[in-house]
Amino acid sequence: MRNPRFLFFSRYLNATPFLGFKQKSRSLQTLAYEEVRANNDKPYKSTAFVLHGLLGSARNWRSFSKTLVSSLEKNSYSSDWRMVLVDMRNHGRSAEIKGLEPPNDLVNAANDLANLVKSEGWDWPDVVIGHSMGGKVALQYAESCARGDYGGSATLPKQLWVLDSVPGEVNPEESDGEVEKVLQTLQSLPSEIPSRKWLVDHMMELGFSKSLSQWIGSNLKKSGDHETWAFDLQGAVDMFNSYRERSYWSLLENPPDGLHIAIVQAENSDRWSPSVVNRLESLASRTRKESEGKVSVHLLPKSGHWVHVDNPKGLLDIVAPNIVSTP
Repeated sequence: MRNPRFLFFSRYLNATPFLGFKQKSRSLQTLAYEEVRANNDKPYKSTAFVLHGLLGSARNWRSFSKTLVSSLEKNSYSSDWRMVLVDMRNHGRSAEIKGLEPPNDLVNAANDLANLVKSEGWDWPDVVIGHSMGGKVALQYAESCARGDYGGSATLPKQLWVLDSVPGEVNPEESDGEVEKVLQTLQSLPSEIPSRKWLVDHMMELGFSKSLSQWIGSNLKKSGDHETWAFDLQGAVDMFNSYRERSYWSLLENPPDGLHIAIVQAENSDRWSPSVVNRLESLASRTRKESEGKVSVHLLPKSGHWVHVDNPKGLLDIVAPNIVSTP
């Protein structure tokens, strides 16, 4: 089989066009996104939305998405996939888009996805893959879709992949508080950062790891003779608070007909209490009719929370054979 040729491009409202990228105006203020396809010689049949986590962006998932579509074509699971990598509100290039009205919560973050589909005139996504906070946005999207919030034309996805994201409320006592410490630290910094090196050194002096400090530094963008954040910090804080407060256990207890919710637990992640794991495994073991919704749980070995970085091959081996495609 010939090597797949990747189609990779970005579009966003009122974008400044530049070589190799496409521009399209929209009537709705909708999200920035990128597309990854294995083969642009024929039309795609299936679409997966890919949602990043807090303070992340679509680019975090480029490498894994390229590998995934390549694997799907090579192994004949399906050769007609399109991955839509979304910059969620307040993150990446979507942070620059005006008109994404507050409140900055998971309900509106999921609603943004529906508005993107409507604005572009796309078919509704077959699969939604979400990491961390993005996993809860995926759950909210399915819940809202099943409830009819997106209108009669909306179609429920066939599958959700919730990657190292606990579906219930986040109990601060069961967390090491690192995310809260990061957000508090960022809020205490000046809005104009002298340089990326200054930020990394400062974060490390405060006790954060080098890898985390460097990752935070990767979210800076040049603005004149200084650096600014590539995300809307207060908006991201609001989204994190919503992420902690929302629970989707009722959705997992009674998934809509035809919906498969696949939960991936990273082996070395500190986010999973024994009670949560036991509850998920109990839901996954339930006997259900073929037409009913279902839950599955997958353990990703040798990985912490950053599943696409710590063990991308292991994640690929879980997702690729089990992803649901359009017949």
